[in-house]
Amino acid sequence: MTVAAMSRMVKFSHSLFALPFAVSAVVLVAGQARLEPVRLLLVAVAVVAARTAAMAMNRIADRAFDAGNPRTASRELVTGEVSPTSARALLVGSSAVFVAAAAFLSPLTGWLSLPVLAILLGYSYAKRFTWGCHLWLGVAQALGPIGVAIALTGTAPPSALLLGLGVGAWIGGFDVFYSMQDMEYDRSRGLNSIPARFGVAGALPWARGLHVIAVAAILGAGVAGRQGPAWFVGTGLLAAVLLAEHVYVAPRGQLRPERIGKAFFDFNAFASVGFAVCALAGLILGGRP
Repeated sequence: MTVAAMSRMVKFSHSLFALPFAVSAVVLVAGQARLEPVRLLLVAVAVVAARTAAMAMNRIADRAFDAGNPRTASRELVTGEVSPTSARALLVGSSAVFVAAAAFLSPLTGWLSLPVLAILLGYSYAKRFTWGCHLWLGVAQALGPIGVAIALTGTAPPSALLLGLGVGAWIGGFDVFYSMQDMEYDRSRGLNSIPARFGVAGALPWARGLHVIAVAAILGAGVAGRQGPAWFVGTGLLAAVLLAEHVYVAPRGQLRPERIGKAFFDFNAFASVGFAVCALAGLILGGRP
């Protein structure tokens, strides 16, 4: 086992998706927040640790299912490149880091970290009993921006709640796309998902609808947070990338499964980083009234 294998197992490089959401939340509450470097570092540590714990739990929980799925049979925990003991140690360690970082930020966030962690880790078992597992993931992701706002201000203003809704709908919508790859396998193993329940034709409207909600909520967050033009430029960029993603993955409503992996990294990474850069530029340039 190597550190590189552990990193691949939890897709550590995909923290690129999580941190921009935290940056955007910081921008929203900057006028009321304490933005000392140590506090911002603790926020970043908490975000990365929470994501690492969630990914480790997912790999541990799905190990047997991953072994039987040709798409996932080469994952590190299945092949033995990472041992179950090491994966569990990573889960426990990253969970402890998340709780500790939250506790250092404030007593309130320290206590809130425990139910948040339960929601994050519980998602790994949601497919066993509900086709709404994508919505569970959306709720888990929504807690990120809301938690950042609470960590920095002690409250969750409407703008942060709307940003959380937007982020949750964004990720939930793409998770519907992503699970289309495993629709038939999930059905054969009794696992639940929107594609397994409704088929591709029924799942595509869910993905589209969630992404419409995402754009509307993030736009609303900018209005509620009195953001300047840069926020809305970023929202427009996000909307354009999501539209392009839908056209790329399912042109004319016909799913192209081989394109989903590329869309997951390229489209979503560009959208999340591009939006965060726009939001941060607005803060630096004094774009808020």
